[in-house]
Amino acid sequence: MATRTLAFEGAGRITVHAGGWLDFARPDRAATQASTRGPLAKERISHKKREPKQAYAQGLSFTETHRLDELPGIIARLEAEIAKLSELMSDPELYARDPVKFRKAADALADRQAQLVAAEAEWLELEERAERG
Repeated sequence: MATRTLAFEGAGRITVHAGGWLDFARPDRAATQASTRGPLAKERISHKKREPKQAYAQGLSFTETHRLDELPGIIARLEAEIAKLSELMSDPELYARDPVKFRKAADALADRQAQLVAAEAEWLELEERAERG
């Protein structure tokens, strides 16, 4: 995931912009840059605006689509781990027999449950964006 984009703008000038390529290439950003670059740049950008361009889909990027495809497997794996840890924790004598193992299992269970909640929330968000897009 890109957090910055370096733009090589000629004459040895490089500018750093927040976000990835899609953030950098937004049409509203191009119009504001044209006003700061000079008359020739304005002509080029206005010429580009006249050409019919297919707008970026409001859906998901390739990476987000891939993540949406892999999340059900991750969720299933986490649910299986939670079930296994819950079964281990259901032993009433585990704490008395091995308190260190009990503590590790309890920590692992809490961690997997938090990961599951995060994965389900991410899946839901991506699924909703895919339906809107």
